[in-house]
Amino acid sequence: MTEVKFDKDGLIPVIIQDANSKEVLTLAYANEEALQKTIETNETWLYSRSRDELWNKGATSGNTQQVTAVRVDCDGDSLIYEVIPNGPACHTGEKSCFHETIHGTANESAADMFSQLTGLIKNREEEMPEGAYTTYLFTEGVDKICKKVGEEAAEVIIAAKNRDPQELSMETADLLYHVLVLLQEQKVGLDQVIEVLKERHATKTASK
Repeated sequence: MTEVKFDKDGLIPVIIQDANSKEVLTLAYANEEALQKTIETNETWLYSRSRDELWNKGATSGNTQQVTAVRVDCDGDSLIYEVIPNGPACHTGEKSCFHETIHGTANESAADMFSQLTGLIKNREEEMPEGAYTTYLFTEGVDKICKKVGEEAAEVIIAAKNRDPQELSMETADLLYHVLVLLQEQKVGLDQVIEVLKERHATKTASK
């Protein structure tokens, strides 16, 4: 704790950040006890200035957060909790407390786009709306989905051989979509795939 600097009220600002998408979810505060509980439990503990008490995120709402890392800035006077959220972070039901833009245009990150797309695919499987292409794929089953993945992979190869950047972009997008459908059908999360990539990267980096 020696590197963490609390202010005169014994508090330190905490940025809550999605560990996978890196989206900022909340800005809150912690005191030393809240920080210690966060480190001990790997759950988000904070200090409510309005209620003058500790609070465990999700204890009431069920929207818990698994803390994967606690980071401190170079001056030691602010923290980041990297979390895997189980539900929205904001009391309004929004994923992030920073869901309103008052100036400019907020650029959607690749991680946000994949998160939204995987969410849509999951909803399609649960609701099976009539007429939706994703519904058709789930109705036909794994053989059809695998066939489409194979077809789209072949189209990507052809586009690459043709040296056509626009065609390659479009065919790769089609391939990624069908792979995401296949992952959902198999109940394999995209985060599991990313973890494999991280582990491989870490292993190769360590071996250098």
